[in-house]
Amino acid sequence: QVQLVESGGGLVQPGGSLRLSCTASDSSFGTLNMAWYRQAPGQQREWLATITPTGAYTNYADSVKGRFTASRDNAKNIAYLQMSSLKSEDTAVYYCRQRTIWGQGTQVTVSS
Repeated sequence: QVQLVESGGGLVQPGGSLRLSCTASDSSFGTLNMAWYRQAPGQQREWLATITPTGAYTNYADSVKGRFTASRDNAKNIAYLQMSSLKSEDTAVYYCRQRTIWGQGTQVTVSS
């Protein structure tokens, strides 16, 4: 069964940047859309971005548009979410998803 593993989370100051990675265990990675989500404590999971299989097209939630960038390297089975101009309200657990498979999540905390 395909597995997705996120990494790259951590503590960052407001205005800072982080890059999250999502590594897939199967080469089917390159044939599927990749979506990113986040969930803050007490809140519903929020969709953030989707990138098509070739990376030619991306779509973003208004809350992150212009600050977050999704990309992917199909040769390495890795997707990335570059996050910049981070705000305290970006604090959440971040997830990647392909079809019905979710990663385990990685914590991002934005705080001074």
